[in-house]
Amino acid sequence: MFISLQWLREFVPYTGTVQDLADRLTMQGLEVEAILDPFEPIAGIVVGHVLERAPHPESDHLSVCTVDVGQAEPLQIVCGAPNVAKGQNVPVALMGTTMPGGMEIKRAKLRGVVSCGMICSGRELGLSEEHSGIMVLPAAFTPGQLLTEALGLEREVIEVSITPNRADCLSVLGIAREAALGFGLPLTMPELNLREDAAAGDAGKITRIDIADGELCPVYRARVLTGAKIGQSPDWLRYRLLAIGQRPISNIVDVTNYILMELGQPLHAFDKSLLKGDVIRVAPAQDGQSITTSITTLDGQERKLLGSDLLIWDAERPVALAGVMGGANSSISDTSTEVLLECAIFRPGTIRKTARRLALPSEASYRFERGVDQVGSLFALNRAAQLMAEVSGARVMRGIAASEPKPWAERSHSFRIDRCNALLGLTLSPEFCRTTLTGLGCGVDASSEAGGPACWRVSSPSHRLDLEREVDLFEECGRVYGLDRIPAVLPKISKSLDSVQMSDTEFGFLQGLKAWAVGAGLREAINYSFVGTEDLDRLNLPAEGRIQIANPLSEDQNVLRLEIAPGLLNNVRHNLSQGNASLRLFEVAKAFVADAASDTSARENSRLGLLVHGQRHSQEWPWEQGEADYLDVKGLVENLLTHYRLTSPTTGAAFVLEPGHPYLEPCVRVELPGKDGGKDGGKDGGTVIGRMGRVQPKIADAYHARKDVWLADLDADLLRSLSRANTPRFKSLPKFPPVRRDVTVICPATLKASEVEAAIRDIRPKQLESLALVAVYTPEAPATGAQPERNLTFRLTYRHAERTLVDKEVDKEHGKVLAGLPQKLPVRI
Repeated sequence: MFISLQWLREFVPYTGTVQDLADRLTMQGLEVEAILDPFEPIAGIVVGHVLERAPHPESDHLSVCTVDVGQAEPLQIVCGAPNVAKGQNVPVALMGTTMPGGMEIKRAKLRGVVSCGMICSGRELGLSEEHSGIMVLPAAFTPGQLLTEALGLEREVIEVSITPNRADCLSVLGIAREAALGFGLPLTMPELNLREDAAAGDAGKITRIDIADGELCPVYRARVLTGAKIGQSPDWLRYRLLAIGQRPISNIVDVTNYILMELGQPLHAFDKSLLKGDVIRVAPAQDGQSITTSITTLDGQERKLLGSDLLIWDAERPVALAGVMGGANSSISDTSTEVLLECAIFRPGTIRKTARRLALPSEASYRFERGVDQVGSLFALNRAAQLMAEVSGARVMRGIAASEPKPWAERSHSFRIDRCNALLGLTLSPEFCRTTLTGLGCGVDASSEAGGPACWRVSSPSHRLDLEREVDLFEECGRVYGLDRIPAVLPKISKSLDSVQMSDTEFGFLQGLKAWAVGAGLREAINYSFVGTEDLDRLNLPAEGRIQIANPLSEDQNVLRLEIAPGLLNNVRHNLSQGNASLRLFEVAKAFVADAASDTSARENSRLGLLVHGQRHSQEWPWEQGEADYLDVKGLVENLLTHYRLTSPTTGAAFVLEPGHPYLEPCVRVELPGKDGGKDGGKDGGTVIGRMGRVQPKIADAYHARKDVWLADLDADLLRSLSRANTPRFKSLPKFPPVRRDVTVICPATLKASEVEAAIRDIRPKQLESLALVAVYTPEAPATGAQPERNLTFRLTYRHAERTLVDKEVDKEHGKVLAGLPQKLPVRI
């Protein structure tokens, strides 16, 4: 948003520097990105007075002029314009000047005559499109005077970044309000001196306004002007628009752009003679009364429409795309004499959808999308009609054609000073708060009946659509006071044993889960909850339960994720593209499934995803090299379960092969023992906490992974409930030394190590403290027909809690294991 300082000073009597203004606005939340000089390219152009004009001796279309530019001697300049004449004041580019197009003016000979400068046209200076002749200046200008000073061009313009919630600041008036508030200055509105011509007719009688839905268009007003003469706008209007980056078009159109930038109210001017009938109707493209599928806009493009697109209709056809762009069939042209001036308010969401779908952004739609002042729109309409009459000689008909099915409803909020100070951490006085709120345009009722002691009733102005709650008023007080002035104070925190309950909350548990993962050497990935339908299809996930995004940012983010895998696999693709092939990632996030029984129509479940890929260690020395495999991801899961005391040395988790998984092959189901300690669907069945396995090679290849990708997807909500159900039990650290015995069993290759471990535990040797698999050896392939075997080495640790064990005791218990195993399983010791 470009704001001219000269224009701003017509609203507030600001006398400070542009830098001070920029600093203050920035501190009030309106960041000033740049301070610009819009006419810097012509800063060196001066006013010249043509003393003599003579024909060029060698050309019939060139003139040799003697020009006074305020120097000791006049300059001789050769000019090719047909309208140059003696006695004119003209813009002159002196030698050494660089023109806006980049051309440098030098001393030159034209057909043998020396030329020491250039007399300029309006187009060469970027001040107009006129190029048939030179630009003739008023006779009152002084030779040698800078052109920018003589024309009163605006040299200081600030570029302000406006946040989406501050639609009220998308105008000079809006920034003026902020400047008045920040510097304690009065705000002066432009003088309104509209003269209606009763003889021209009554606009309210010759035009009827019909609005199909007041929610889509709360108010529509129109004024009618007759006898307008379309032409170039006066200099002051054109130069002001140029200063803020707007291209002048014609006097009527320029006024609508001027009011847009000055007051923030989009307007549109129709050629009334091109409108059919005596009615203006506001209705969607398909509303039952009329149907259309396209409209040709002012830029000459045919736009395909949806039934929900809002249009402006005359009695027969659509004439404008409401709030976005006018139609070519009713636009102002050089022959127009009758003008219907539209001023309306449209629902922001409707305009935003249409403008984005058609890729048709405009200054008008930009403001309608964010909200426009409904109450202030009447002033904008009258001021525009007044200016149009002044610049085009038009007569303004009496009255206004209007329809307002949904009048503006005043909004009122409570305001508690104590609550304001508590939230801001300040001690603002009631006087300051009252002055600030009044300066914002709010109405303040501080009577004791309004809301009780120290509670005011505050009505927010119509131009501040963002003031929706009491806390918004608090923010305004803090913003005007200066957020940079709020002192940095460390809060007082009382820590007690009760504070440990924080870790029992869902947030506390998830934070602990992340801390475990980081401690296990994993790096956290944070992904959007949105994924693409293509991602879910690639993982063969069902279409049922998907939640589509109503207005997605892109097709790659058009659905909520069903599982945590898509984000992690996209992380793999991104890291591999950056040359990072050794990955150990985790993510804690929610998955979403459609659920009609839920209040939000979605069931959310917190998940923990673990992923390993590539080399087990990124550096060779001193680490053992090897590719990450099943044992890596399984080890992480076992470590997690041990960390939350969900397994113990005597009761471990079960890992069960599960065929038919959509994207994991092999897939292993992770179960915890049931109530009786059984596993793999025992007496009470196991509790499934998740699944892990290798991503199918074809799917991994789609994410550019040429090596195995191992993934675990665990239910974080279930982990939390299981860990909360555990009661920690503390026991003394062992005082006596352990005795360890290793046993190697030769067993069929199909026999699971967990079955051997379960058999050892079933023998129940006394004083057995722990049991662990420490080595696996697979001999060379046996002879044809022989069953393949492997060697499993287990380490048994014995310890007595009250004394030191002797070898005889340990040998006796260990002998039971050696004798019992071959009886329970097809193994040899």
